Amino acid sequence: MRFVCFTLMPYRPLDMTERRKYRSAWVVLPNELYDPEKGADEYTSYIDHLVSAEDLGFDAIAVNEHHQTAYGLMPAPNIIASALIQRTKRVMVAVLGRALPLVNNPLAIAEEFAMLDNLSRGRVIAGFVRGIGTEYHVTGLNPAFSHERFHEAHDLIVQAWTRPGPFEFESENYNYRYVNLWPRPYQQPHPPIWIPSQGSAETIDWAADPSRKYPFLVTFCAQELVARYLNTYRERAQAFGYEASGDQLGWAVPIYVADTDARAREEAKAPIESLFNEYLNNPWEMLLPPGYTSIESAKRLMKARAALGTRPKHQSVDALIESGTALIGRPKTVLDQIEKMRDLTGFNNLVSMLQFGIMSDELAKRNMEMFASEVMPRLRG
Repeated sequence: MRFVCFTLMPYRPLDMTERRKYRSAWVVLPNELYDPEKGADEYTSYIDHLVSAEDLGFDAIAVNEHHQTAYGLMPAPNIIASALIQRTKRVMVAVLGRALPLVNNPLAIAEEFAMLDNLSRGRVIAGFVRGIGTEYHVTGLNPAFSHERFHEAHDLIVQAWTRPGPFEFESENYNYRYVNLWPRPYQQPHPPIWIPSQGSAETIDWAADPSRKYPFLVTFCAQELVARYLNTYRERAQAFGYEASGDQLGWAVPIYVADTDARAREEAKAPIESLFNEYLNNPWEMLLPPGYTSIESAKRLMKARAALGTRPKHQSVDALIESGTALIGRPKTVLDQIEKMRDLTGFNNLVSMLQFGIMSDELAKRNMEMFASEVMPRLRG
């Protein structure tokens, strides 16, 4: 099994009393609540957290992209990736992922990843996403065109990485007289591409296509849905005429381990409840604006809405453990849950979120060290 250490970089000094005056920590939360001096400290802590994962034996460290939110301080994840590259030597650096439809010039993304791949001498994983619905409130883009823009931007970026230039590229949304990338990627033909998702049927079908076979990561879902979505990928692969390997399947999940189940639950309670109730919670209309997804995918996502933080009721640590949306307990408890999912799906990429919500640096460090020493070795194949 491959292990990825991932953090959302939430703004932990957030005044939660003020936060609760607004319907979301995204888009509508006044940025007067952000203190630049405290924010600078947050960046230092989170980068230290990810860098330390290399010595603990993780295979990759990962960041992602979100905009105008206290949920995650990475509107420009490639900047964070660049900082991580300069402080590490072995570990892969994953951006999970860049939201392709949100930019009007996808060539800039192709260039940035190529630069990172050269700077790291081939240690970059390029994650591509459409961006959740909330991002379309930020950019003003019509979400009805998000699939179309995503596919065209992907095609442009991959061609820019792999075709000799200069060449022309024409599509509905992007047209270039000259595509001629300098620098080209260090990895040939291009960096690995991973696709994080919350279970969109269209995304699963697209990622499993034989021309791509991209690793597919399920994020923020109850275990029942994780198994269903990963096995849907397997079924689509079989329909395409091949067997998906475990390396094509991944699970992104908050994890907390401590000496006992009771202690883990007690220490993780405030951080995990803050993640789902304060940072992630979004009104339905912000998370899924009209046109963002198909009716079929909307139905599937509505079933997962508890995990997505859209229910008005409080999500407790007990409920999140029971559903398997978070893995919290002693090492044996967490290990059993991961092995159970591996038995159900054969997945081989575990994206572990070992710092989440308001969790302190001290607890995050101890959590990561215990997970690396007492859980990871038993899952190495």
